[in-house]
Amino acid sequence: MSKTTIREIEFAPGRTITLETGRLAKQANGSVVARLGDTMVLCTAVIAKDVREGQGFFPLTVDYREKYSAGGKIPGGFIKREGRPTDKEVLSSRLVDRALRPLFAEGFYHEVQVIIYVISADPENDADVLAGIGASAALMLAGAPFDGPIAEVRVGRVNGEYIVNPTIQQLEESDIDLIVAGKEDALVMVEGEMEEISEEEMVEALDVAHEAIKVLCRGQRDFVAEHGPVEPFAYEPIVTPPALVERVRELLGPRMAEHLRAPYDKASFYDGIDAIKEEVLTALLGQDDPEAGTTRADATPEGWTAGQIKDAVSQVEKEVMREMILSEHRRLDGRRLDEIRDIWAEVGYLPRVHGSAIFTRGETQVLASVTLGTKKDVQAVDQIFDTTDRRFYLHYSFPPFCTGEVKFLRGASRREIGHGFLAERALAPMLPSEEAFPYTIRINADVLESNGSSSMASVCSGSLALMDAGVPIKKAVAGIAMGLISDGQRTAVLSDILGTEDHLGDMDFKVTGTRDGITACQMDIKIAGLSREILLQALEQARAGRHHILDIMDSVLDRPRPNLSPYAPRLTQIT
Repeated sequence: MSKTTIREIEFAPGRTITLETGRLAKQANGSVVARLGDTMVLCTAVIAKDVREGQGFFPLTVDYREKYSAGGKIPGGFIKREGRPTDKEVLSSRLVDRALRPLFAEGFYHEVQVIIYVISADPENDADVLAGIGASAALMLAGAPFDGPIAEVRVGRVNGEYIVNPTIQQLEESDIDLIVAGKEDALVMVEGEMEEISEEEMVEALDVAHEAIKVLCRGQRDFVAEHGPVEPFAYEPIVTPPALVERVRELLGPRMAEHLRAPYDKASFYDGIDAIKEEVLTALLGQDDPEAGTTRADATPEGWTAGQIKDAVSQVEKEVMREMILSEHRRLDGRRLDEIRDIWAEVGYLPRVHGSAIFTRGETQVLASVTLGTKKDVQAVDQIFDTTDRRFYLHYSFPPFCTGEVKFLRGASRREIGHGFLAERALAPMLPSEEAFPYTIRINADVLESNGSSSMASVCSGSLALMDAGVPIKKAVAGIAMGLISDGQRTAVLSDILGTEDHLGDMDFKVTGTRDGITACQMDIKIAGLSREILLQALEQARAGRHHILDIMDSVLDRPRPNLSPYAPRLTQIT
């Protein structure tokens, strides 16, 4: 029988989280039961022994599942068992995944699966942040090569007082619902909604969260040390050979820099990168020429393959782009660091829907439509922590044609669910009460073109579509995606980032709000040591950008239409 270790961690006065290992799921590489109140989650981590042949990325899977039995319930429907993941389960899985993924070692390509089961649920303590703590501890026990531990906490504010991991009752009274993940020395992920708070209040909430995170991370280290020595998982990192990267630099010379400074549009930019990769492949591996009787080699004499050569070109592209931004403050499309792309918008484009708007920013375009329904159209909710039916929901769609790709059309992806929920949270605080406007409201946000910030364009188009539908929202809401490039000495904060700047940068920080404050945010940070000053700078720059966007939106439609569409249902209230 293995050793059982139990440790209590006090994260706030009188409130503790308990970690336990050695009793359940012992055949997993790491297994932890985390408990807050009577809510318990079983978190397991398993690492594949071998890397799949041809694996070119880190395959991490996080699955969070809420067992109905945990809350003393039986699933509804005919089958009477848990089925496909609910939106809540998908969103909770993403919260853990986004916190863990950037911390794994570069070149580690073994498949890692983290499974989280909610096995006991009390009505006052949600399990989503508890899952992140348990998953981190399970990975530590598994010896996984990740720069942990991490901890996740939720921050609320009731009557001006910040609360770490508020109860569900306290959260109903709170004007902030912010989930923050981080390590002892840095924040990693942020997501939440708030009622028009200021940038300084946002940073204060993050400071409160980080203090609790430090305590929980130290508690995990003590918990793992108490359980006994952990053998690090042995692996061979798969990295691009430095000699190959240097050889590619020599071959390209100024070619990459010239391309990054050329007039920009998405198609020509990526076509140019593909052409550069083909030139380098030809230089190092030769080319297929049936007339000359030559074929492209599988590898160079040094053993460098085509895949490695393409990775080396991408690495040089990243280096050159980042240096151009840091040294010249010049971006791929020639904009200043704080400059927003050209915007145009139109409302009432769709004649038969109840409200519609097109919002186009650069090469990102979203068509939003609003449908008004009755109480029969609410989204029924049957979960262990929440049973409140939803009278407002936003569905975000990202079809393959919006990026010029060919793919199968399937159900909503995790990304689509996550982006839609962020846009929904951004708009929800501005909706009228059910008493004042007793309609069910559905927004369809269809991305028609994408080159960065499509979720923020969904917020802008959704806000305009609500006004076009005659929904008496309190204020217009806009969103902007911020980026960051840093080499440790120099830092550049970017407004309204392109897709490439998101991919090759160090931060993706989406901020939504009105002229009076922030309503929602989502942040993923890839580097350690993001200072309070830089974070505040990013928030202030986001506010300036948000106000610029709101000015343009107001020029299109600055208030809700006085009447509903003739095609919308009419509800009469008798008082």
